[in-house]
Amino acid sequence: MSQPSIEERVVRFKTDYTRLCDEIGKVIVGQNDVVQGVILSLIAGGHVLLEGVPGLGKTRLVRALSEALHLNFSRIQFTPDLMPADVVGTQVVVTEESGNKHFEFRRGPIFANIVLADEINRATPKTQSALLEAMQEASVTVGKETMALDSPFLVLATQNPLEMEGTYPLPEAQLDRFFMKLQVRFPGHEVLHTILDRTTGNEEPTIEPVLTGEQVLQMRQLALDVPVARHVQDYAVRVVEATHPEMETAPEITRRFIRYGASPRGAQAIIVAAKVRAVIDGRFNVAVDDIRSVLKPALRPRLILNF
Repeated sequence: MSQPSIEERVVRFKTDYTRLCDEIGKVIVGQNDVVQGVILSLIAGGHVLLEGVPGLGKTRLVRALSEALHLNFSRIQFTPDLMPADVVGTQVVVTEESGNKHFEFRRGPIFANIVLADEINRATPKTQSALLEAMQEASVTVGKETMALDSPFLVLATQNPLEMEGTYPLPEAQLDRFFMKLQVRFPGHEVLHTILDRTTGNEEPTIEPVLTGEQVLQMRQLALDVPVARHVQDYAVRVVEATHPEMETAPEITRRFIRYGASPRGAQAIIVAAKVRAVIDGRFNVAVDDIRSVLKPALRPRLILNF
């Protein structure tokens, strides 16, 4: 049996992406950019920070994504008293029938394909740091043992930008590990009517699983194979360099407002996201417009302002 051509794989990719968007769209209305950004990050293999005031559907979006995929889902409600062991798991003493005792590792909620870190900035830096290895290496180390997490693995974290009392700002090292930062905004007039029509009656739309983890990984592999012309990649490099105030080519607005610019991980996120965006558009090549379309969400978590 012959292997499908690139054109056939791109068409299949676009079809699967559309099916996933449509399924989530049954319950999430008026947040198309956010939904597309989350799905793009899932395919690219990156984690997402969702920022918005309460009640805009951030948690429901993550649940809808998990329901539309044949993947394991877990939710961690971050609170000031949450401990690292509550995230990654811990060693417990188990007594056998013979009376002998041994240590057994009980896995924490981090061992899932999709992890919702709800109100992540309410936990202490010590607990937040428990996510660092998982987000970067897709593994968890407990004692001397390192355990790999299942793939695909996606952390979707939420935070409220207004209520700062009792919160802990995310460390720069952790922010840099987020692939994108997406802003969930208040819906428009007509969208609000649609939300009320769908959520205040007896029936609520149900979501059916449309993709498996293996299909997501195949989509990721296809996207990573997309070539990038040198001049297109150079555009991304120049944008990242322009975020650094110490660079000679930095514009005046950068020198005035930015303390630290994006890291090389930011440039990687831009290129990978642009590759996924190109395939979503039905092309097997990256254009400058693809770079422009992902710049803001990719750079948001990586720029440190000086005030």
